[in-house]
Amino acid sequence: MRFGPTQARRLRRCALVFSIAAILPLAPRAVDAQRGGASPPPPPEQEEVRLPNGKLQRDEIAKAEHEQNLKDAAQLVELSEQLKEELEKNDRFVVSMSTVKKTDDIEKLVRKIRSRLRHN
Repeated sequence: MRFGPTQARRLRRCALVFSIAAILPLAPRAVDAQRGGASPPPPPEQEEVRLPNGKLQRDEIAKAEHEQNLKDAAQLVELSEQLKEELEKNDRFVVSMSTVKKTDDIEKLVRKIRSRLRHN
């Protein structure tokens, strides 16, 4: 079975996206393992900003980012399953543009999640 250069590139891109999606949940554990378990406390700021309800702004931002990561991860799983179904459905020589667009959407979601994880 031979693929043209375009199809081979698309298959490599899909494989890359799937491998990133599979490795993504393991990333925080790997970072903790490299640091020796627990992460060090954040450097002390001049003054911690508190919201009117008394909670730390930093904690609320982290909570909101965590919730958004969970939503994006669920959407990532859904898109990955749809992509898998489309790849199984399509001919081995023809890939629809919607399938290629799904890979782009998956990449964007992975970048967003990775960016938020690195921010923390």
